[in-house]
Amino acid sequence: MPTTDETTEAATAATAVRTGRLEAPGATLHYEVRGRGPLLVMMPGGSADAGIYDTLAAGLADRWTVVAFDPRGYSRSTLHGPAGEQLPGAHSEDIARLIELLSPDGAPAAVFGSSSSAIVALDLLSRRPGLVGRVVAHEPPLVELLPDPAAGRAVFAAVRESFLRDGVEAAMATMAAGLAPEGGAGGGRYEVATGADEESRAATGPVEDGRATAPPEESGGGSEAEAKGKAGAGAEVDAVAEAATVRRMMANLPVFLEHVLCSFSGHAPDLDALRDAAPKLVVGVGRDSRALLPAVAAERLAQRVGSATAEFPGGHVGLTEDPVAFGARLREVLLG
Repeated sequence: MPTTDETTEAATAATAVRTGRLEAPGATLHYEVRGRGPLLVMMPGGSADAGIYDTLAAGLADRWTVVAFDPRGYSRSTLHGPAGEQLPGAHSEDIARLIELLSPDGAPAAVFGSSSSAIVALDLLSRRPGLVGRVVAHEPPLVELLPDPAAGRAVFAAVRESFLRDGVEAAMATMAAGLAPEGGAGGGRYEVATGADEESRAATGPVEDGRATAPPEESGGGSEAEAKGKAGAGAEVDAVAEAATVRRMMANLPVFLEHVLCSFSGHAPDLDALRDAAPKLVVGVGRDSRALLPAVAAERLAQRVGSATAEFPGGHVGLTEDPVAFGARLREVLLG
C-alpha cells in the first residue's frame, strides 16, 4: 500500500509541467503537457494563453494527458512574420498537428475550447473528425447563427474600430456598451442579466506541415515554471504564475482585438459536417450567461446540428470564476 509520501510524489509527478515547441507554417507554437493517459487538448480563448488552464489542467491530469498551448501570435507562440488577420482554419490545423504529435498511439483526442477557441474546436471537428473523440465547445460566439447576424457583426466591428482609433480601454468600453441590456445606456441588442464586466468578457474570453523539436522536457528553474510544477491537482495556482499569465493576456489584447475578434466571430461553420459529427460534440452554455450573445449563438448551434448541450457553472468565463467547479463539470461531460 502506498505511503503518504509516495502518494504525494505521484500526484506531483502527474501535474508537473513538460514544455515543448512545435514548428508550424508561419509560427512556432509553445505547448505545455501534464499527466498521463488519453490526450485532452485545452484551447484558450480570447486573449488567453496556456496559463489560463493551470488549475484546470492540474485537476484533470490524473485521468488525461492534458495539453495547453499559446495560440499562434500570442505570448510564447511567435509568428514568423508580421501579424495579419487570423482565421479559425489555420488555428485548427495547429491543433491537428499537436494531436498528431502528442496523442498516445494515435488515438483520437478530446478537445475543449471556450469562446473564440470553441470556434476553432468546431472547425477542427468539421474538417478533421477522425482526430477527435469528443469536442466540448463552450459558448462559441458565432454571430452568423444569431437571429440577427448583422447586429452581432456590427457589435464586434465597432469594438475593432474603437480599438484601432482609441486603444484597448476604449474597445472594452465599446464591448460592454454593445452587449448592454436592451434599452440600457448602451442600447445593446441582446438582453443580459449580468454586469458590464461580464458583458465585455463575454466576447473577449478570459483575461481567452510542422515538425516538433525534441520531446517535451521537464520545466525547471524559472519561477513561473517551478510554480506550475509544484501546483497540486485542483490547487490554487501560485500567485507568481497567475500574475505572469495576466500580464501576457493583456499584452495579447491588441492582436485579439485587431486580428481575431471579427474574423473568428464572423466565421460560418460547416453545419453539414457538424451534423455528421454531432455524436462527438457537446455544446457548453454557462448557467449565468444564457442571455448573452455567445450563449444564444451556442444554443442555436446545438439546435441546428442536433448535438448535446451541457450547462457549466458560472457565466461565459466560468472557467476562471471557479476553475475547480468548472473542471469537475468538464470531467463529467468528457466521461459522459
